[in-house]
Amino acid sequence: MTQPILIGVSACLLGEHVRYDGGHKHDRYITDNLGKYFAFVPVCPEVGCGLPTPREAMRLEGDPDAPRLMTGKTRVDKSEQLVAYCSAIIETLEREDLCGFIFKKSSPSCGLFRVKVYNNCQAQKVGSGLFAAAFAARFPLLPMEEEGRLNDAPIRENFIERIFSYRRWKDFLAEKPTVGGLVEFHTAYKLLMMAHSPQIYREMGSLVAHGAELNLPDLLQRYEELFMKGLALHATVKKNTNVLQHIMGYFKQQLSPDEKVELLEVIGQYHDGMLPLIVPITLLKHYINKYDQQYLKGQVYLAPHPAQLMLRNHV
Repeated sequence: MTQPILIGVSACLLGEHVRYDGGHKHDRYITDNLGKYFAFVPVCPEVGCGLPTPREAMRLEGDPDAPRLMTGKTRVDKSEQLVAYCSAIIETLEREDLCGFIFKKSSPSCGLFRVKVYNNCQAQKVGSGLFAAAFAARFPLLPMEEEGRLNDAPIRENFIERIFSYRRWKDFLAEKPTVGGLVEFHTAYKLLMMAHSPQIYREMGSLVAHGAELNLPDLLQRYEELFMKGLALHATVKKNTNVLQHIMGYFKQQLSPDEKVELLEVIGQYHDGMLPLIVPITLLKHYINKYDQQYLKGQVYLAPHPAQLMLRNHV
């Protein structure tokens, strides 16, 4: 991918002074690491809807399924003002080629998970920020995360993998897709989907097998739903181990006894938590190149995101 991938980000995470206290929450991992591969569309719904900076702190109150956005001291309801802006900015973002969004955790406007909702002076972490909820409802397949959760290695790897996969899918759709092209796309994602959900991979395979019988737009829409749903399920050590052993099976005629022992030992050490995933992947890629295994060279599983991000060094 030669062009940066476009993702939305809560503006305060990029260092913009838009928070209620006039400050920011600059996240260096986002700007310094992800910024090498992603281009950012900053969004601050609170400033965007016309609220000043600095401003009175706000919180969500009432029904967690339909909370109100209230100022903390003066008790002014800002819900309608923010919701109106959310509708407008989401319409604008529909025209952007977004492949993901990173939200600010705990925010009454941008928090995606476990945002405090006050009811009878009691706070429960059961809500979503008004903008995040509206955005997620409009783009249910788009990869989304909170910046705080990106400190968790498996969550970070899964989120970034989904962004790159969604970009590949959108690029495929832009190239006048055919049923034959979908078969090729599906084939390239076989091992990665097996690492996430063998069941959903089988559903995708059945869909593709009957692709010629379906209306192409409906086929592509259904495939996209299964594709993103499957990738949202985290790859596990057990499923990765099965995939690694599956790859090893392609070399059973070429590997020497010592090489087989070494490879099985490395896969076993990964399974037991002694090595990160990058180690058996690297060794398998050595044999793939050595024996020029063309089918495996085309598998996205081996390089779903840039190696420089070192995501598989920690899972």
